Amino acid sequence: MTQSAMARFGAIVGGRCKNAAATVIDFIYPPACPGCQVLLGRHAGVCAACWSSLRFIERPYCEVLGAPFSHDLGPGILCADAIADPPPFSWLRTAVAHDGLARTLVHSLKYRDRTDLAPMMAGWMVRAADGLVGTCDVIVPVPLHRYRLLARKFNQAAELARAIARLTGKPLLVGALRRTRPTKRQVGLGIRARQENVQGAFSVTEAGKAALLGKRVLLIDDVYTTGATVAAATRTLRRNGAAEVGVLTFARALADHI
Repeated sequence: MTQSAMARFGAIVGGRCKNAAATVIDFIYPPACPGCQVLLGRHAGVCAACWSSLRFIERPYCEVLGAPFSHDLGPGILCADAIADPPPFSWLRTAVAHDGLARTLVHSLKYRDRTDLAPMMAGWMVRAADGLVGTCDVIVPVPLHRYRLLARKFNQAAELARAIARLTGKPLLVGALRRTRPTKRQVGLGIRARQENVQGAFSVTEAGKAALLGKRVLLIDDVYTTGATVAAATRTLRRNGAAEVGVLTFARALADHI
């Protein structure tokens, strides 16, 4: 058998093995909608009913904070918060409002070990960035403190960042930014308490400083609420050599359109 024939034979066998493995996985873990558990034809999907309940954040929105406007006010318009208290990052984009199915997806990823959802969620995030990912040099996830990482076994922001890196080909720097002290959970805290909770909570490793120097950073997190966490992380990145920071999250708390 010639080398080319052997290669074709190997490809055929390998493909059949992959198909067989996929069939076994589908039998043990049938593809289902993560929102309502109705069976689907493939994994990493959402049923039509749950899809229609998602509130994707699309234009018109604030060019800096990404907060949606109820009416189109023209290009380059900023929201009141971006004008009164400009954030340290250059821009923020988010895929969906943090309610309904989106909240379920975040909860499943964080607390039910559904890391298989990360690629689908990452795809929505890249779409929401509307080309801005291409302007960044490196991807950095918001880190967990090592105690929480040990308890949870993985960092949900890092899983999203890893999936985005695969989709875009951008370098991923997982260990560059560290959370140097344990912080309280931000859920239930007010704006001031959230800011105080994360103040001084981040640092950059020596290797991270070299990797970040002069780079445009894409900072990844799962949920944006008040912005205290990503603002503190951005300041740390900027102090340690990053030229610019853009923020991309999967979901954001959203009372209503501005």
